[in-house]
Formats: sequence, structure tokens, C-alpha cells
Amino acid sequence: MPRNAIEFKVYGPYALFTDPLTKLGGEKLSYQVPTYQALKGIVESIYWKPTLLMRVDAVRLMKKIRMESKGVRPIEYSGGNTLANYTYLRDVEYQVRAYFEFNEHRPELAHDRNEHKHHNILKRSLQAGGRRDIFLGTRECQAYVEPCEFGEGESYYDDYGQLSLGTMVHGINYPDETGRDQLEVRLWQPNMKDGVITFDRPEDCIRVRTIGDMKAKVFDSNNVEDADALYAQVMEEGESL
Repeated sequence: MPRNAIEFKVYGPYALFTDPLTKLGGEKLSYQVPTYQALKGIVESIYWKPTLLMRVDAVRLMKKIRMESKGVRPIEYSGGNTLANYTYLRDVEYQVRAYFEFNEHRPELAHDRNEHKHHNILKRSLQAGGRRDIFLGTRECQAYVEPCEFGEGESYYDDYGQLSLGTMVHGINYPDETGRDQLEVRLWQPNMKDGVITFDRPEDCIRVRTIGDMKAKVFDSNNVEDADALYAQVMEEGESL
């Protein structure tokens, strides 16, 4: 396990990791397990900077997979009154192991590649429950995070054996993560063993489909301020008072 890793549990009353095939008719059906991208989003809600690439190594399902359907009325700005059926995961808890790497496609942020600093901030942010709202797949599925030791405690799927989960979305490739001016979606075929899914790295996913053209945001002196310079400015202004 990388030395800059964190381990945490995330839990909540509902989760919705939408299978995109079910969205065509306005309905939503959750995958049985979280996607890499959904867990990566949770890690980035704990702590994120463009200097870093958050990687998810593995997830462990702690509770039995249960689903619940609800009738909901999606917001329609055209004034419609549609009733849709959403199928959520109910009462979920996962253990997650994740780590970060420096984004080599961000040479303009090379000065911020301080592993010790970012790892300490990441751990403190996890202790505080994250820097942004935590949710499981969709905004209405609020959740909570707290540190744990990956593998501790009993899981419903201990000694369950191997379970193939079919073809699923793995995640999204953004231009600032790949160096390509394209937005892409990755697919893979995960297997769960005794409740644990070990994720392929994004670049190891061979099923990649292009969604469209997209360019990465540029960070430079026009939209980034140096923290040391700001601190020096504040100290100078304080002395002048």
C-alpha cells in the first residue's frame, strides 16, 4: 500500500450508483456496488487539489446488498409533472482504501508537489469528515466518512467467494488526467471476492469510449495565487497597522 494512502468507511441510508442504461427512459437503477468514479468523488470531497490525482485501490462491502424503489418527481424546467421510478441501494456501508499521485499533466503546478504536506492535510480532512458534502452517487444520498482500518470488522460477504458483476462503468477520463483533449468513459468487468473489489487503474481499462472533445483548464498566475506570497502580504499589512 502506498505510504500516502488513507483508509476510511463511508456509510449512509441510501446510495444510487446509476447504471446509465436505465436512464434512457427517465428511470434510474443503481448498480449493486459503487463505481470507481463514485468513490474517487468521495475522496475528492474529503480533500482535492489539481496538483493531485486521487486513486482508489479497493472497496469492501460491509452490509448485504439491498434495494428499494421510490416514486420521485424529477425537476422539469419545461413545466412537466413526470413520475419516475428510482431504485436505490438501502442502508450501505463501505470500507475504502485510496491514495494520491501527483498529476504529471499539470507541470504548471510542479511547485506544489509536496507529498508530506498533502498527506497530512488529507488525513486531517478525513478526521473532520471531509471538506465538502459527502454523498453516495447522487446529491440526495447524503453520507458520512470516518477513518478506519481496511479489513477490520465483519462483513456480510466474508467467505462468500467470487462474484462476477458483469460490465460496469469504471469511471471518466478528463483531459487534465490523460493529456488528451477528450472526455472519455471507461468500462470494465469487476469481480468481488469475499466482499472486496480491487480496482484496475484507469490506464489499465481497455474498454474506453470517447464522449466528446474537451480541454483542460489552465492554472497560471491569472487564476492562482501563491500561498507563501499571500502569507507574507498579510504579515506585512499586519505590521503596518
